Amino acid sequence: QVVLVESGGGSVQSGGSLRLSCVASGYGYYGFNAASMGWFRQAPGREREGVAASDCLGRASYADSAKDRFTISRDNAKKTLYLEMNSLKPEDTAMYYCATARGFCTPGLAPASYSYWGQGTQVTVSS
Repeated sequence: QVVLVESGGGSVQSGGSLRLSCVASGYGYYGFNAASMGWFRQAPGREREGVAASDCLGRASYADSAKDRFTISRDNAKKTLYLEMNSLKPEDTAMYYCATARGFCTPGLAPASYSYWGQGTQVTVSS
């Protein structure tokens, strides 16, 4: 059973930065190294949307809203996924989730492609 635990959320002012972490456990034979991972967010009244993804080869992809401001990275030795967020805007306010996709190397940013989810960490950006 894969378990994902996010942390690092908080309240910041517009233009500030946060670093989210997602610690993973419960991976089988192929391990975290070959896992496809992603960061997603959901604001009240809105659908969950993909923010950034790191596929099974470690290649990154980003939503247009995240390009040039957010960076996804992973430390395979620590089984941890990160999301560095800079130049935060009020519209970035949301619950942020990490997730992993089973059976896909490059699942992209579609939430439906991901199987296991963390409990989320809240990010609030004030103007």
